[in-house]
Amino acid sequence: MQYITTTELRTKSKELVETLLAGQSINLVHRSKVVGRVEPVYEPKPLTKEGIEQIKKLAEKFHLPKTSYRERERRYRKHLMNKYGKSLS
Repeated sequence: MQYITTTELRTKSKELVETLLAGQSINLVHRSKVVGRVEPVYEPKPLTKEGIEQIKKLAEKFHLPKTSYRERERRYRKHLMNKYGKSLS
C-alpha cells in the first residue's frame, strides 16, 4: 500500500494498520493531491546493560578529552571574564 485516499481511511483502516505495523509509510491523497504522509511510530528501546557497554566502547574509541569539573569551571569562569569583564560576581 503506497497511498490511501481520505475516503478510503474509513474502509481500509485494517490494511492501513497492517502496513504501518510492517514499518512502511503511506502517502495520504485528497482530491488527487498528496497532502500528507502517514508514518509508523518508532519507540526508543530502553537502555540495557549491553547498550551501556557499547556506549563505553565508543567513548574509548573516540579518545574524548577527560576534563575534571574543576577544570571545566576554571575554563568557564575565564570565558565569562573575557566576555563580560570583572563586574561579574
